[in-house]
Amino acid sequence: MADSLVEGSPIPGTQVLVADGGCHTLLIGGRSCDAADGTRFNVEDPATERVLATVANAGAVDASLALDAAVDAGAQWAATPSRARSELLRRAFDLLVLRTDDFARSITAEMGKPLVDARAEVGYAADFLRWFAEEAVRIPGRFTPAPDGTTQIVVTGRPVGPCYLVTPWNFPLAMATRKLAPALAAGCTVVLKPAELTPLTSLLFAELLVEVGLPPGVVNVVTTTRPAEVSAALLADPRLRKLSFTGSTAVGRTLLAQAAPRVLRTSMELGGNAPFIVFDDADLDAAVVGAMQAKFRNGGQACTAANRFLVQADVAEPFTDRIVQRVATLRLGPGDAAGTDVGPLVDARAVRKIDELVRRAVAQGARVLAGGRPVAGRGHFFEPTVLADVGPDADILAEEIFGPVVVLTSFVDERHAVELANATEYGLASYVYTRDVSRAHRMIDALDAGMTGINTGLISNAAAPFGGVKQSGTGREGGTEGLQEYLATRYAAFGGQTGTAATPTTT
Repeated sequence: MADSLVEGSPIPGTQVLVADGGCHTLLIGGRSCDAADGTRFNVEDPATERVLATVANAGAVDASLALDAAVDAGAQWAATPSRARSELLRRAFDLLVLRTDDFARSITAEMGKPLVDARAEVGYAADFLRWFAEEAVRIPGRFTPAPDGTTQIVVTGRPVGPCYLVTPWNFPLAMATRKLAPALAAGCTVVLKPAELTPLTSLLFAELLVEVGLPPGVVNVVTTTRPAEVSAALLADPRLRKLSFTGSTAVGRTLLAQAAPRVLRTSMELGGNAPFIVFDDADLDAAVVGAMQAKFRNGGQACTAANRFLVQADVAEPFTDRIVQRVATLRLGPGDAAGTDVGPLVDARAVRKIDELVRRAVAQGARVLAGGRPVAGRGHFFEPTVLADVGPDADILAEEIFGPVVVLTSFVDERHAVELANATEYGLASYVYTRDVSRAHRMIDALDAGMTGINTGLISNAAAPFGGVKQSGTGREGGTEGLQEYLATRYAAFGGQTGTAATPTTT
């Protein structure tokens, strides 16, 4: 592994999007504007630490103005026919696919992931636009007679109203479309707050929405390094009707507490600590492929990333050998460099966190089989790492790693595997490799996880409900369930339509 990485040249083709010295503004009511107090902040390339752009730094005043715009646009957007909303989302899908490379380079520039992963993210992000374009014209309802025959039951869904959407830095486009698409399909207006580390891609996507004809004020974007101030202003405003947040469990708890006084509707996609379970009857070659997908996609910086590799004792050694061999082939480097498999971590704080986790694990008895060190020089890089002999009480098993570190431990039997897998406060994703179909179904029932991959390391899909249990959050994104998060269910009883209930007679 190289001890240092040289700074790469500017990413070709992205000068307009993320050029050095570029200035980016808020989007409020269809207009670009600076922050009310005129402050700005820098966005950096995590691979080189060079400044990509400066961005308007919103505060409470800007947040309130953005909500003003969302409220003003709300009635008209809710009344827009679902077919029109559907067609707008479809146009956004088509244009996003057409501009895949532009968006991928923007993602790579500000977040650092390899271009191949960035292009995959664009495709995943686009899928939400297509899926919810189709769902927009299928907003459910029902009309049925009451069992007692005295009334007709009419159930409809209406937009919940103005929404506050908070997205993370690790998937700056996909997390935006996963929230925006169902909100727009349902007829809601929104204030979007992207992560301060990766705001450029969200701003670029907002420009695309304007280009395809989204009315002013339907989507408003506030970029900020003052998220607590912005969130407090919005969550205290009685006009806001929904919060959707993706991020850490710690921040999620704070936002839930702020939302509680107003009983605000919330969707929370929080942390994860996914087990990756390999039974002794598994196809080990397939399990290694799935492990590399589940661990090293986006450099391990994903809430669905496999954190704890639980391998049945009889196959622990051959599985470990295969993983070490594969990790040794991974190429670490800037995301825009040819052949890069693993890009940088998002910032210096992330490197320090993982370095500390690895050091503590070694102090608690783990063996380093590959990697194990931060990389010296510019950029925020950590070597792809494999740790073996990790004891069940090791600190690293209790924390979300969010980096390129494989943590291996063994189990005796199925019951032991479930016990280890569920020994966490989180419950987002899990992975199981086995040839036994009955065992697979038992594991789905036994694991405390909102999502389980059976013999696959890739589980995210726009057509499926994404979300967790326990401290991993509430609500679901994607699938038919994702649209319901932005709809308020209403019931009406129509009397006098069917006469009165029959009265028993006697003879």
